[in-house]
Amino acid sequence: MSDRRGKVIAILAEDLYQVLEVWYPILRLKEDGIETKVIGTGSKTAYGSKEGYPVKVDAAIDQVQTKDFDGVIIPGGFAPDFLRRYDNIVAFVHRMHEEGKVIAAICHGGWLLVSADIIRDRKVTCFFAIKDDLKAAGAHYVDQEVVVDGNLITSRKPEDLTAFVRAIIEKIK
Repeated sequence: MSDRRGKVIAILAEDLYQVLEVWYPILRLKEDGIETKVIGTGSKTAYGSKEGYPVKVDAAIDQVQTKDFDGVIIPGGFAPDFLRRYDNIVAFVHRMHEEGKVIAAICHGGWLLVSADIIRDRKVTCFFAIKDDLKAAGAHYVDQEVVVDGNLITSRKPEDLTAFVRAIIEKIK
C-alpha cells in the first residue's frame, strides 16, 4: 500500500445532502490517512442533511483552488441540484477533471457531472432515477455498485459506499 498521507480530497456540500454519502467518506478516508475538506457554495458555514444532520464547511468554493486537492467527492441527496447552480462549483469540478484528478460522484452526484460536461463517452453509474440525464449527456450508463473509468468513479446509492470509497482510496496514490 502506498503512503496516502498528505493527500487531500474535497467533499462538496449543500443543503439536503445524503448524510451517509458525506460522513462515511470523511471518516473512512481519515482512517486511511487521507485528509478531507468540506467545501460549500459560500452561502452558509454549515449545511443540513436530508435528515437535518449538519456538516460544517472547512472553506467556501471561492476560497480554494484545484491545486490544493487530489480529488473531489460529490455526494448525493438533493444537494447536487443546488451545487450545480453555482458556476464556480461547476468550474471547480471541470478543472479537477481537466487536471486528471479523481472525480467521485455517488447517487444524484451525477447531476453535477452533467453540468460540468465531463461524462460524454464515459462509463458511469448513478441512482437509477437520473440515469436518463446522464445518458442524455452522452455517458454510457451501467447498473453496478461502482464504476471506475479513468479518473472518474461513480456509484449508485448508500449501500454502495464501501465499494465507492475503496475505489477512491485505490485511485489516490
